[in-house]
Amino acid sequence: MLAYLHIPYCDSKCHYCSFNSYVDKFDTRKAYMQALHRQLAFELERFDAKKASIETLFIGGGTPSTVAHELYEPIFALLKPYLRKDAEITTEANPNSATKAWLKGMQELGINRVSFGVQSFDAQKLKALNRAHTPHQAKEAITHAHELGIEHLSLDLIYNYQGDTKALLHSDIAQAFALPIDHISAYELTIEDGTKFTQTPEVRQENEMLAFFVAEEIKKRGFSHYEISNFGRYQSRHNKGYWELKDYIGAGAGAVGFLKERRFYPQQDIQAYITQPLQISEEALSADDLLTEKLFLGLRSNIGIETSLLDASMTKKATTLVKENKLRLEGSRYFNENYFLSDELALYILG
Repeated sequence: MLAYLHIPYCDSKCHYCSFNSYVDKFDTRKAYMQALHRQLAFELERFDAKKASIETLFIGGGTPSTVAHELYEPIFALLKPYLRKDAEITTEANPNSATKAWLKGMQELGINRVSFGVQSFDAQKLKALNRAHTPHQAKEAITHAHELGIEHLSLDLIYNYQGDTKALLHSDIAQAFALPIDHISAYELTIEDGTKFTQTPEVRQENEMLAFFVAEEIKKRGFSHYEISNFGRYQSRHNKGYWELKDYIGAGAGAVGFLKERRFYPQQDIQAYITQPLQISEEALSADDLLTEKLFLGLRSNIGIETSLLDASMTKKATTLVKENKLRLEGSRYFNENYFLSDELALYILG
């Protein structure tokens, strides 16, 4: 079982961000963390955490580093009896708010992996994306985390922003690999409804070759490409748990939980969540829904898809893709040879 905690506070609202996050509600942080604790206690019972321990914990957002590490202490005290001894415990962080004191406080609570929202080491690009940090702050924060002895460090990069070139992205990747990281998430810029960039969609450039360029530049430096946007010498167990459709607790405003064939949705509005953290809507997933998710997630990662999932018609199509060298059959699983074609392959098989 996995657990995800959503922290909906941010230093600034990035122009591409569609996540449930706010820059103007910092006065609610203490009450929010108390509500989060209440929902989490409820979910531990619902998910029968005494029997199924938590193998990974991920604190995301928003920006978890905008909340003082002291406010996380009751959360970790609650979770401690249910966390496996070897649990992967990740927090996201922004370079400008992840001070050395904050990182040390989180490490003392049990954090052993930090994912830094860097996006670029180009100052102009950071400004255009409305990021709140500088290239220097990004390098400094990751160096501090390494000096503290935090075991696994990751950073995010964004590509296909207007004006991105191979030279700029090569520089970003080279600077990333000069840091003590073991993982990179590289995301293609997408224009999401309700974001600042919906007013200027031209900021996304259509250059599919840059996706292959970024992937090759990262792979040739020794990181495995284990999902369409993820690369690492270390492969995140939490990420892979999602793609395997393991059960996961989703606590916090705008989080999502999954148990067997049901999804759970806490309220998104911060104040409504604080008032009623246990007002959670449910969605039942059909067998077809689950099959579709398994195909899409399996083909966009090194999880692959189990042959037994496919009916005769789907198996015939998968066999055709194997003959065309677009899928690889290994034992009882099909694996995708090109993650950037994953959606097309899944749609073809589902037919």
